[in-house]
Amino acid sequence: AIFWLAAWFYISQPIPVYATSLLVMLLASLLLSAEGPIYKSAKQEFTPVAKDSTGSFIISKSALIDGKYVYKYDGKHWETIVVNPEIVSETKIKITSDELQNGDQVGINLTKVTAGYSPLSYKTIFGTLANPIIILFLGGFMLAQAAVKYRLDAALTAYLLRPFGNKPPYILFGLILVTAILSAFMSNTATTAMMMTVILPIIAVIPSNDKFKSAVVLSIPIAANIGGIATPIGTPPNAIVIAALAQQKIGLAFSDWVIMALPYTIAMLAIAWFLLRVLYKPTIKTVDLNLKAKFNKEPKAIALYVIFYVTVMLWFTESLHGIPSGLTAFIPLTFLTFGKILDTNDIRSLSWEVLWLVSGGMALGMIIDKTGLALWLLQSIEWSNFSILFLFFTFAIVGWALANFMSHTVTATLLMPLGISLGLSGSLGSGYSTVLTCMVIGISSSLAMILPISTPPNAIAMATNMIKTKDMAVFGLIIGLIGIPLMIAFAWFYWNLFV
Repeated sequence: AIFWLAAWFYISQPIPVYATSLLVMLLASLLLSAEGPIYKSAKQEFTPVAKDSTGSFIISKSALIDGKYVYKYDGKHWETIVVNPEIVSETKIKITSDELQNGDQVGINLTKVTAGYSPLSYKTIFGTLANPIIILFLGGFMLAQAAVKYRLDAALTAYLLRPFGNKPPYILFGLILVTAILSAFMSNTATTAMMMTVILPIIAVIPSNDKFKSAVVLSIPIAANIGGIATPIGTPPNAIVIAALAQQKIGLAFSDWVIMALPYTIAMLAIAWFLLRVLYKPTIKTVDLNLKAKFNKEPKAIALYVIFYVTVMLWFTESLHGIPSGLTAFIPLTFLTFGKILDTNDIRSLSWEVLWLVSGGMALGMIIDKTGLALWLLQSIEWSNFSILFLFFTFAIVGWALANFMSHTVTATLLMPLGISLGLSGSLGSGYSTVLTCMVIGISSSLAMILPISTPPNAIAMATNMIKTKDMAVFGLIIGLIGIPLMIAFAWFYWNLFV
């Protein structure tokens, strides 16, 4: 019920999506945790068993569930034991089982609520709010906030665009490259908003009837969406992938993600640049740019540069020094506040709702797995009839299609537990890779950019009134049709080398 309520609310959004995540955590804590009223009030009694001279167990009839099995309990976990009961008296039955030993505990007087269920603690559910993945994202948010405050983003943009000269194709290439680099470490939305101010003087000198104007505007959201794929902190679906894998004790280092995702990102950016040049050929020969932004030299800005550099370098070299990326993320959290580089108002303006949304998704994944819902859903389909390649395409197409009409983050949140559960079930054999499937789900969500509502960068670009919805739809469709098969090829031939 919690899962379907969350899915309905995530999709239809009668309340904000982050509020839905908090609702999931509350309901899971009240209805499914060990400390919740339902589980605490349910009867949980255990009795040790002993073999008689015939090698059978005489136990209470109340231990029998549905007339065919009992539950063995080792103090932490339940195990279903199938038995063939023989009635001894009104209250006693005799059973035989190779899976029971003298002294094992068997549940008696169990209610349907608790039979076979080992609950999570509410502390585990609430703990997702401070999960290392959440801290990683929070560190990224704080670095981005400080970069905007001290104009590091604008200075980097001006510095990086200067080498591209004044020819339209190269200016377009520079805009795509700079936007992608910034969005790999900053919010895609913040990057797009900032870059839209950068392109205003460029657009101003382009004739109104020149198609290149549309190419310039479209390049920003496209590059922001694709650029976010490159790093774990580039976009929320990436964090959801890493969080879901971490819950299964599968570590994916910051540098490992970059090694796998960066080549694909570069390929997609090159394709986007080529398509923009073909579909929106410029008639103007040169564009005069005025790039005067300079790096801030005040002490706090210099301190930010040092913190930014140290943090990013530690993230990239995680495989060398072994410091987890979540722990590294505490460096900007600590020193940006300790040095008063960010003040109270800056902290209040961070995107806390995104962190709540990701936390709720992690909690939802926990309870889907713990209650057996994921296994039940998986067993309803004969997955062994499908090839791994077919599943990759299925997850990619479904994720991409859904993410065009709803939040990329929500899409990844809903599909990730299914990809994880397929790996846990073992129904697809050793050839199935949980890591690759989760990456396919997360990245396909980020490729969805057909509509203005598909992603905030698209909405910001449309708000300029310089492009038409048709332009965005056509270009987004082409990107999806090219990006999905290319992603599957990368997963099959390249990513597979690292997992």
